[in-house]
Amino acid sequence: MTGWQFRKVPFRYQLSDLTLCQVTVPLQARSVRLTDTEPAVATLQPPGDAPMAGSQGFQIRSARVSEAQPPISKAGPYLCYVLLQYEHYFIDMQLTFEQYQNNFSSKTRSTIKRKVKKFAEHCGGQLEWRTYQRPGEMREFYQHARAVSQKTYQERLLDAGLPSHEGFVAELEQLAAADCVRAYILFDRGRPVSYLYCPVQDGVLIYEYLGYDPDYLKLSAGIVLQWLALEQLFAERRFLFFDFTEGESEHKRMFSTAVHRCANVVFLKNTLRNRAIVRSHFWASQASVALGASLERLGLKARIKKWLRFAGRPAT
Repeated sequence: MTGWQFRKVPFRYQLSDLTLCQVTVPLQARSVRLTDTEPAVATLQPPGDAPMAGSQGFQIRSARVSEAQPPISKAGPYLCYVLLQYEHYFIDMQLTFEQYQNNFSSKTRSTIKRKVKKFAEHCGGQLEWRTYQRPGEMREFYQHARAVSQKTYQERLLDAGLPSHEGFVAELEQLAAADCVRAYILFDRGRPVSYLYCPVQDGVLIYEYLGYDPDYLKLSAGIVLQWLALEQLFAERRFLFFDFTEGESEHKRMFSTAVHRCANVVFLKNTLRNRAIVRSHFWASQASVALGASLERLGLKARIKKWLRFAGRPAT
């Protein structure tokens, strides 16, 4: 198995979105890509590679599995610790846009087209949006996208918005020079209201950042921009997949054409210290999940999420 990178992998001990502490472990890491042909397995097994000097084992992201895996098990000289199991959604971009639309039910197609029409009517009858892919265009995209990102709860509360450092602009321009990025802005009469940023790796579009102005939630700005961008991307006829990456959401389920069951897994040398790290991390994660479930039962989780989305927004 090739493609290993040696890195210090963090194990974060969290309570909801609050990180209490963190332990790092040196591991050989790699990700399974959509273009890889590795089949799904019923039981996760450690790689046959020997650990590098200083490595405590291996981390594999998006390993394909055919069934649910136990969170902790023994695998030869390693502890197999499954950090996350999820559905990995993606779009087959080798279809035509017409074939892609046929994957939707007539009700869903009608709903999406109605949202696009409603947004156009709100904007005075015409859609205003732009594609950015050349080096000289990326700074303009960044300025518009940052204006939107600063309003999102992902940035204000989770530190997960579009990067704010100047180095990101240089990265955008480098990718654009190699024709390895597609970026989009949706406007409302000149006001940027949603952005989509997709770098390209080996013919695969990566769903890296999508954001929208909270004022446009009811107008489904993110869905409208996704649909417009996909229609254009299918017309290019040069991409293999649109990769929604790990993490599940209704947005990804709706727009995808296929899904892989995946797991993020680490194989750690079966030492006393590593057993302590795995067990304590597992129980801390379970406690965090239990807290979320309790809030759900009390009817508080949705309220808290709604408050998080809109807390701190400037008064209008």
